[in-house]
Parts: sequence; C-alpha cells; structure tokens
Amino acid sequence: MPVSRKAARFNRMVANRIVGPLFTRLPGFGTIHHRGRKSGRAFRTPVKLFRLGEEYVITLPYGPTSDWVRNVLAAGGCELTTRGRRIRLVQPRLFADDGRTPVPALTRRLLARLDATDFLALSAAVPSAAPQAVRGRRGR
Repeated sequence: MPVSRKAARFNRMVANRIVGPLFTRLPGFGTIHHRGRKSGRAFRTPVKLFRLGEEYVITLPYGPTSDWVRNVLAAGGCELTTRGRRIRLVQPRLFADDGRTPVPALTRRLLARLDATDFLALSAAVPSAAPQAVRGRRGR
C-alpha cells in the first residue's frame, strides 16, 4: 500500500482543509469535484496533477482504491478546478508507472520511494457547440 490509511485520514480531515485552498491555486495542483458512488454527496479532493496537452495526469499517493478515485471511475469523469478554471474531465483510466510515464522523472522517483506508482489520466471534455439562435429576416 502506497501511503498509510492513517495519513490519508489525517490529510482528509485536517491538512486538506487547511492547505487545500492554498495549493489548488498553484500550478500543478487542483481540486477534483466528484460525487459519492453510494451517497450521491458532492466531494472535493485536492490533487497533484500534470497537464499533457488535453490530458491531465493525477498522482495517486494513496493508491487507486481511494474512494475519490473509485467515484471518478464509476461516474466516468469529474470536474477539475485549477488556477481559477473549472474543467470537465472524462474517460478516466488508471495506469502504473512503467518508466515511460509522461510525468517528470524527479516526481516519479519521489513517488516510487513512497511506493506510489499509480496514476489517473483523464481527458478534457470537448465542449459541445452551443446552438446559435437563428435570426429570421423580417419581410421588407
């Protein structure tokens, strides 16, 4: 198991509430907005992320079985707030670091020391074109 469940509980109950609002405004951090699979309640989870084109890769220091990860997978996506922007993310997929992961090598090495080698990748949803009002011509 990557990081202990005790540390995860502490972060969820204390640290995330204190530093979460500060960190999520910095580059490389954000907040995942998701709904509980069973309760339907809205949740927010601070995350460390990397943007690669239209794809976002999120580190999973507590492993792929964390509740928020399972919620995102079950829903098929989530919303991300990063640097003041809210983005709809879809097509979640889990993957393990195989040495070719498009995450900076230093970050991969630090996470590997914690045995946190799993990541979640999501794609930015392409906004559908809003239907434009058709303006009819008045007879002249």
